[in-house]
Amino acid sequence: MRNLEAGDMKLIVICALLLLKVSLGNACASGRFTESGQCCSLCPAGFGVEVDCGKENTKCEPCPQGTFSSSEDLSPCRPCAKCPRSVPTAASCSASRDTQCECDNGFFFLSVHSLCAPCSKCSRGQGATQECGLLGDTNCQVCAPGTFSEELISTKPCQACTRCSESEVEIRSCMPNSDTLCMDKKLDILSRPDETGEEEAVTPSTGTPKFTPQDEGGINNTLVYVSVLAALVLGLLVYVAYKCWRSCKQKKALSKARAAELGTSPEGTKRDSKQDNRLYINLPPHRKEEVERLLQEGSGRGWSHLGTALGYEPEQLDLFGHGEAPAHTLLSNWAQKESSTLGLLCSALARIERPDVVTALNCPTQGVSVV
Repeated sequence: MRNLEAGDMKLIVICALLLLKVSLGNACASGRFTESGQCCSLCPAGFGVEVDCGKENTKCEPCPQGTFSSSEDLSPCRPCAKCPRSVPTAASCSASRDTQCECDNGFFFLSVHSLCAPCSKCSRGQGATQECGLLGDTNCQVCAPGTFSEELISTKPCQACTRCSESEVEIRSCMPNSDTLCMDKKLDILSRPDETGEEEAVTPSTGTPKFTPQDEGGINNTLVYVSVLAALVLGLLVYVAYKCWRSCKQKKALSKARAAELGTSPEGTKRDSKQDNRLYINLPPHRKEEVERLLQEGSGRGWSHLGTALGYEPEQLDLFGHGEAPAHTLLSNWAQKESSTLGLLCSALARIERPDVVTALNCPTQGVSVV
């Protein structure tokens, strides 16, 4: 009997703790509880978890030198990042903030891969809640009610929706990807002459013929909606025609690029044992721009193939591809390495069959030769 009562009491205590967790779940910031039902405390910025929450509450400790914690959470301190070579340090690492590296405009420092990655851009219907820069990548969020963003690619926040005035009527309400559509209530709409055969009236101010509607409550509204519908259909036709024209233009340009590439493709390449030990980073700017342009053009054996030949992982190449100039991003990041010599670069270009880029680099003939 005593064993049964003890078991019942234990079950009651467990049920009470579960009910307490459910009722206080929204009020507990960590979402975790101790065995006694107490909400687990979060470690503040600059502190990491020393002992996980379990039997007792969380125990925190200050982040030692070389580590940091930038937000309230239940994780230990993380190691500080180091800026790559040739990337200046904007702010040193502290207990509550990671190292800030000053990348070029349009890039941010990605500490996971220790490189400057291209900034992300918000799509239509989204706005930026954090600009790309020292604090990290662009933070995009769907526009909240009452705001919108019509730009296909943007780094700006959402804009406030337009409100129709008293003299306007709302044709379409505001949506995350489009603003409110308003139209003036006062429209000079022509109608048939009445049965008496009266002549059409002319407005003195504008000299425009104007008739009196027979049924202002019905015909007026019908003509308004017909006019709006006709305008929308016309706009849609213009948009479709523009998209078709642009698609045809892009296909022609792509066909020309492929034809030019096939006409200048080499039969083969071979490597020699000697290599050029000059550093790529010391090349003149105009030579670098020419190399980047050649790798950016065309659809085959471009910058991504070169990145694979230089030993980059697919995840890193995918990050480079999000930017507007991935070839520049790849070569700028590779130039930060100590072994970034022209000999290694020309060997990699030979493996992907790009003798035109080798010629632009002006490598010695004994380093890489074309058969």
